[in-house]
Amino acid sequence: MSVIDNVGNAAKNVADGVGKAASGAAASAANTANKVKETVQNIGSTVLTQEQMSEILDKCYDAALNGIPKVSKSSDDMAQEYLDRYGSPEKAAKRFIANQIAKCSTSGFVTGFGGLLTLPVSIPANISSVIYVQMRMVAALAYMGGYDTHEDEVQTLAYLCLVGTSVTDTVKKTGIEVANKVTMGMLKKLPGSVLTSINKKVGFRMLTKFGTTGTVNLVKVVPVAGALVGAGMDFAGTKVIADRAYNAFILKQID
Repeated sequence: MSVIDNVGNAAKNVADGVGKAASGAAASAANTANKVKETVQNIGSTVLTQEQMSEILDKCYDAALNGIPKVSKSSDDMAQEYLDRYGSPEKAAKRFIANQIAKCSTSGFVTGFGGLLTLPVSIPANISSVIYVQMRMVAALAYMGGYDTHEDEVQTLAYLCLVGTSVTDTVKKTGIEVANKVTMGMLKKLPGSVLTSINKKVGFRMLTKFGTTGTVNLVKVVPVAGALVGAGMDFAGTKVIADRAYNAFILKQID
């Protein structure tokens, strides 16, 4: 066999090897893509009841008030640090919100809480972490505004800040007569059973906000698929929640 033949055979072998490698890489990439697609489809939506969503809200609020050992301070302690540093509630709240929004866009910030809020419902830990971060922010703003975050009416108003519709509209949909706008004084006069009813209504609003009734679309909760494995949370939506909480607890202007 001539040298030319040897070179030709060697070239063919290399080409075949490259072809197989490329084919293998393509198959591997396709397989990975299919797995990612399947995973997104599996976690894209999960059926939750209104009671389960209410349970998520309650657990996240409790965790916000008590903090997570070795991971996160209580919302009251966090708020007090900002008040000590910046003096006025308005300035402290604005700095706090800016800091939270900046952190929300940082890779791994939300998923750093993942697994810490074990919930007895089928919802990924990082999604509960998103709700926790938002709830803690609202609770901290309530404290900065001079409210006792352990009072039932304050907890209810904190929940109301999380939904997409106005606080007054949400309360009206529970059947409560509201002359003009909801006020903290009005909430204080409501019996505990009515406040619980409002809290449950918020759970329902959270369901319809993220999907159809009874279904939470997890992709809508955290719009960027990459966020499900480590990126930032929906900071735009969090900014809206922060503004509503600032108006309600700092400016005492409930919409």
